[in-house]
Amino acid sequence: MAIIETEATLHDAHRDNHTHRDVNGGWLRPAVFGAMDGLVSNFALMAGVAGGAVSQQTVIITGLSGLAAGAFSMAAGEYTSVASQRELVEAELDVERRELRKHPADEERELAELYVSRGVEPELAREVARQLSQDPEQALEIHAREELGIDPSDLPSPMVAAVSSFASFALGALIPVLPYLLGASALWPAVILALLGLFACGAVVAKVTARSWWFSGLRQLALGGAAAGVTYLLGSVFGTFAG
Repeated sequence: MAIIETEATLHDAHRDNHTHRDVNGGWLRPAVFGAMDGLVSNFALMAGVAGGAVSQQTVIITGLSGLAAGAFSMAAGEYTSVASQRELVEAELDVERRELRKHPADEERELAELYVSRGVEPELAREVARQLSQDPEQALEIHAREELGIDPSDLPSPMVAAVSSFASFALGALIPVLPYLLGASALWPAVILALLGLFACGAVVAKVTARSWWFSGLRQLALGGAAAGVTYLLGSVFGTFAG
């Protein structure tokens, strides 16, 4: 009885401690990095313009224009990228589908050899390949996973990628503009809010990395702050020359 309880305890401990981080990042990674991109780029853009000693209205127009331009650019780029990738995958799937239809025995043998190369006994590998090859759609999915490293039933959507990129970038880019829209006439409220946003984004990124939240937050704050500081100095220099 004690042995059984010990084994159960070990199994529970193994199960509780054998969870892994989401190495692909899922939706969190692209959403956070999209927001961070919008925040850093628009904050730096606004800081550069504000460094030229321009009016409050000019800074607001610059921030809103940067938000719109960046968000639409991100959406268009993401849509094109994902659509092109999907079209390439679908073309490769068509090739594999034709091979399965024209040369089913060769494809079955190829699958068996793949399993053998991974340590499965030859007789068992042939039987597994035979059973998996009985359903053409299942065979296509298995070959796609094993040969191409993709899941035919889980291809990315270009529209979802475009909309999510647009929304996350726009959200991040809105942060430094918000104080001005609420009546601020100086840059420092936007600086404070943007730095807080940078720290928060960096801390959230720690969810998909092995770093601590405070380290990731401070790192992103330092990088984003440095980018805005440099552009502010450049804006001041350009404003002096223009004046």
